[in-house]
Amino acid sequence: MTTATPRQRRKDARPAELLDAALALFVEKGFARTRAEEVAARAGVSKGTLYLYYASKEELLKAVIRERLSAEIAAGAGQFERFAGPAAELLREVLIPWWERLLDSEVSGVFKLVITEVRHFPDIADFYAREVVEPGTRLVARILERGIARGELRPVDVPTAVHSLVLPMIMLCLHKHTLGACGAAPVGIDPRRFIRDHVELTLQGLVVREPAGAHATQRRPPARGRKALR
Repeated sequence: MTTATPRQRRKDARPAELLDAALALFVEKGFARTRAEEVAARAGVSKGTLYLYYASKEELLKAVIRERLSAEIAAGAGQFERFAGPAAELLREVLIPWWERLLDSEVSGVFKLVITEVRHFPDIADFYAREVVEPGTRLVARILERGIARGELRPVDVPTAVHSLVLPMIMLCLHKHTLGACGAAPVGIDPRRFIRDHVELTLQGLVVREPAGAHATQRRPPARGRKALR
């Protein structure tokens, strides 16, 4: 077995280090104001080395989106294919851990970048739509459609339900990198609890439930020593 040398290990880790540096600077300074040489310096490499891995600053942001957001959505799609249980449980398993990880990382700042800056970079806007918006929307919609088809979820307008689940989460990330960056916490909200409570609150309106008392009536054992009422 060939053992990688420290130099080889350093080289293998460099793309991730460059993406970490780029993401930190994009969130801190904004995409348009960040220069490629600043990213290289933050990662501890030369500008020339940066261009060996990524041809431009735009390619750096695309790589951040693809590897830090698209990859997570693809993993969720894999869960969908393997999961045979109730749709509500799958939504919990896909959405809650994903949004908690996202909120805890700098990747949550990508939403702010997209909303505030991509109108000046239409190629990145198209890339974000293809890599994040479309597959993410499709994944949540497929979970909802499966639940509706099985009779587990109410027959609701699926696009509306998808946006109802997702948009408050995006607002939470936006707050973190706007007012939250100035030290203003959401009033009365613990962000991680909000994620869990929001999913549960939405599911309360989606999950089909038996009429009150129906379950108990069906399973209630007959009274002993008592004549049936006529």
